[in-house]
Amino acid sequence: MTQPNIALSTRPGQMTAVMRAMSQATGPKVLRIGLVQGGKVIEERVIKQRSHVTIGPSEKSMFVIPSKNIPPNFRLFELAGGEYFLNFLDGMSGRVALKTGISDLAALRGQAKRVQFGNVQAYQTALSEEARGKVVIGETTFLFQFVAPPPVMPKPQLPVSVKQGFASEIDWTTTIIAAFSFLFHFGAIGSVYSDWMDPVIDDEVDVAQLLESVKQLPPPPPVEQPKETNDAPQASAAAAEAPKPSGASGGASKTAGGGSMSDARKTQISNELAQLDVQMLGALNSSGSATQGVLNNGEVPTGLLDNAAASGVGVGRGGIAGLNMGNGSGGTVRPGQLGGGLGAVGNTAAGAPAGVGSAAAVRGPVGNASIGGAAVSGGSVANASSVVAGMAAGFRRCYNKGLQEDPGMKGSVRITAKIGPNGEVLGASPSGGGGLSGTVIGCVTGRVSSAQFAPPEGGGATIVIPVTFVSQ
Repeated sequence: MTQPNIALSTRPGQMTAVMRAMSQATGPKVLRIGLVQGGKVIEERVIKQRSHVTIGPSEKSMFVIPSKNIPPNFRLFELAGGEYFLNFLDGMSGRVALKTGISDLAALRGQAKRVQFGNVQAYQTALSEEARGKVVIGETTFLFQFVAPPPVMPKPQLPVSVKQGFASEIDWTTTIIAAFSFLFHFGAIGSVYSDWMDPVIDDEVDVAQLLESVKQLPPPPPVEQPKETNDAPQASAAAAEAPKPSGASGGASKTAGGGSMSDARKTQISNELAQLDVQMLGALNSSGSATQGVLNNGEVPTGLLDNAAASGVGVGRGGIAGLNMGNGSGGTVRPGQLGGGLGAVGNTAAGAPAGVGSAAAVRGPVGNASIGGAAVSGGSVANASSVVAGMAAGFRRCYNKGLQEDPGMKGSVRITAKIGPNGEVLGASPSGGGGLSGTVIGCVTGRVSSAQFAPPEGGGATIVIPVTFVSQ
């Protein structure tokens, strides 16, 4: 039985082609390190980027191990000049396979180079790319060897169907034709309903029609004026009720201004009021309690007596309703005549009796406030002198109010003001003040509290203001 000849295909398989297509890693080998604890490999790492491999209890180390016999960041494998070196301490053990053979770390101490890591002395030996071995540090073992670098993984790319997306599935030719068709049809419909076909409007015709319509509007209603009330009858009634003097005309004169009172009528009413005042004074009995109340207690205002003295109306003397003025002659006492009556008051003419003169105006004491030099401490205030000088008028008003209560008041007071960073007065406290009332001191303190100074240099200052009050 003959077997058919099976031709062996020289075409490589798909996996072989992919492996051949991948770029092979070139360059120096890299370290492969395994960390063993308790007989189990707990970590394995390939140092793709050739660099130092550090161990120790510090978190900055590549391999963190709890050991107090090594520095915090000890370089177990040190890269220098493109080659790796193994650094080990006296407390470390292990075996290393070199070109010369397998050697213990204890045997390599005599051949290794001594290097210094801080306060610790270590041993250093060179490693080739064929070297491998283990280093034991307490309960932790490091296994190492040099391996070829892993191939660079290609960047992942999305499938072509995903890359194309929705835009690749659109028929752009049909879409453009449809868009222009819609634009043409909707443009034609919009032009039909637009104002292009509207008739032309003449603005002059429209304005003329508007003016004609305004002319045809009815006139506005008249504005009602408020009616003036005539108070002349009321004034006439009030004048009729007042008693009339002897010799005066009986009827009230009519006003020429249609409701306004004439000057003659005003003079007549003033004279009638003056007669009423004099008659009331004449009703006071010379020996009764009413006269004593007027002259001693002032139950009747003194202004009424002044008006009676200035009036030309006489006052009857004696009798039950008379007023005893102390005149030597009988009859009526006329103001303005010489004698012992009211007419002698204020008469300075020649021939007046001795002791009779003009009444002098009586004026109370006037206070003066003198401000001494203001002392500034704790900082510099630019306008301290001008602001303090401007307080003089306020201090003088405070003192004049106090003189109304005590005319003999005088004294000195010192006001201490604390100035804030913005120039405001944070607080004012008085000191001294002997001879001055609490009202004056409080008023002066309030005036200082309301003052505003320039912002002091240094953030704050203290100003002491001495004030002296003297009455004139």
